[in-house]
Amino acid sequence: MTMRGIFAGIAVVATAGCAQPKQLSVDGAWVRLAAVQGRPAAAYFTIHGGPADATLINVTTDVAIRAEMHESMASGGVTSMKPIPRVAIPANTDVVFAPGGRHVMLYNMNPGITPGGRLITLTLSFADGTRILQNATVVGAGDTGTK
Repeated sequence: MTMRGIFAGIAVVATAGCAQPKQLSVDGAWVRLAAVQGRPAAAYFTIHGGPADATLINVTTDVAIRAEMHESMASGGVTSMKPIPRVAIPANTDVVFAPGGRHVMLYNMNPGITPGGRLITLTLSFADGTRILQNATVVGAGDTGTK
């Protein structure tokens, strides 16, 4: 084997060893404004679990006075929602906050926030002290965050 072949083999092994494990992350964030002024908006996103289990304990934004995690449930043809204090994020698993399921209610939104305007920042806080800042697009009532 030539020296060039030896070094090429070492480079492949070294590169393979440098692969980073999947990290806890968030993407696809969007906020749907309320149809009626004074009613809460709702935030949606996907959390991608990292190499270890995590627990989401809070979501906040500086453009709402209060934020609460909720879950919608259908039972006997009636849909209701309840606050949820925490959400388990299993390792290497995606947890989706979407219409009709888990979401974050944003109360007393800044009235200057408009559809298609500036992005707003969500802060997701986890039980281990991790915080993730995620920009979210803003859409009007009845619109979806998908393009």
